Amino acid sequence: MRLTDSNTDEQQSRSHSDLKWRHPGGKLRELGADKLTDAELLSILISIGIKGRSAEEIAEDILLKFGSFKGMANQPLQKFLEIKGLGDVKIIRIAAAFEIARRIVNQVLEEHEKEE
Repeated sequence: MRLTDSNTDEQQSRSHSDLKWRHPGGKLRELGADKLTDAELLSILISIGIKGRSAEEIAEDILLKFGSFKGMANQPLQKFLEIKGLGDVKIIRIAAAFEIARRIVNQVLEEHEKEE
């Protein structure tokens, strides 16, 4: 699935390297979710940073701590609280996104098993 808005002719004529975004959400809107880095995707869930630290910096810290999205999976929520800039609301958003992903994977696996 690709989440994008339709682009105007003017937007399409610009080079992707010329585009500047204040937040990864704008990049997602223009280029599609598949063009974002893991840190950019995670920073969208984090939404806003804290004084002196952007959402992207917090996302990068999370990925450094856990190594990858896979490394983040099934971690106790308490471990996320060790990262400066993460509180309950941001951690709950991340946990909800992981649960959605887990359910999608389970549905795909169930459908695949039925086909066999």
